[in-house]
Amino acid sequence: MSGLILWKDQEMSKLRRDIDRLFDRCRSDFGVCRFLGEVSEGFSIKLTESEDTLIVRAELEGVNPENLDVSITHDTLLTIKGEKRVETVEDGGYYHRVKRSFRSFSRTFRLPCRVRVGETKATYKKGILKVVMPKWKPQRPRCIKVEIKT
Repeated sequence: MSGLILWKDQEMSKLRRDIDRLFDRCRSDFGVCRFLGEVSEGFSIKLTESEDTLIVRAELEGVNPENLDVSITHDTLLTIKGEKRVETVEDGGYYHRVKRSFRSFSRTFRLPCRVRVGETKATYKKGILKVVMPKWKPQRPRCIKVEIKT
């Protein structure tokens, strides 16, 4: 029985070494593991808040504004979706090579307060998406003076 346990430990150690080698090779070939890089690649977002508005700035370098979609649902969830297309052309003496890559991205996050969706404005300039959202404020109750007749 002890021979079976020893064999199992040796096989598990061998499997662990093989997996470690695979990830080490992946890191050396691509700098960072290619599979992890594709999943975690994102864009930076900065949220600022004033008394009346929320402003979101997202760095989306190289993204065509036609491929951007900004939406707000339930007055508190902001979603930024898009697609980044990159094309590189390389001309050599005897060849012409064109590389194209397409990456889609999507990021949704909860806003700290409700906003007025109808008055929200978004602009895209020099790779920076700016979304200005006025805060939703409940209407103040109106006071009506009651006349008392005696």
